[in-house]
Amino acid sequence: MVGAAAARHGLTLRDHIVLSALHKTQGLTQIELGQALGVDKTTMVAELDRLEKAGLIRREVDPRDRRARIPALTDAGDRRREEIAVDAAAAEEAAVQNIDPASLTSLRTVLYAIITTADDPGSYI
Repeated sequence: MVGAAAARHGLTLRDHIVLSALHKTQGLTQIELGQALGVDKTTMVAELDRLEKAGLIRREVDPRDRRARIPALTDAGDRRREEIAVDAAAAEEAAVQNIDPASLTSLRTVLYAIITTADDPGSYI
């Protein structure tokens, strides 16, 4: 559903995940961002290159290490991320509308427990 929402806005699911990660966790270097998302350096750089070319992110010099770059959302990138998030939330609401609230709460509790106790919670990409 999120991938379809991203596609309606001209992006991929991976694009949206990277934009969302930049929104939630600012100040990470490209390498740190890749590690957080479980993405190798080459793939992360290629992804950031595409997003930068589209005007959705910018890269700044890391004040701690001038060789490193810190990707950050542009205003356009944040707007696009928000549009996709709104569409994805609406799709999620539609998908679970027939599930009673207590069952949905239980499902989410179990899923969050699985994610937070796993040795490798997996990659978002």
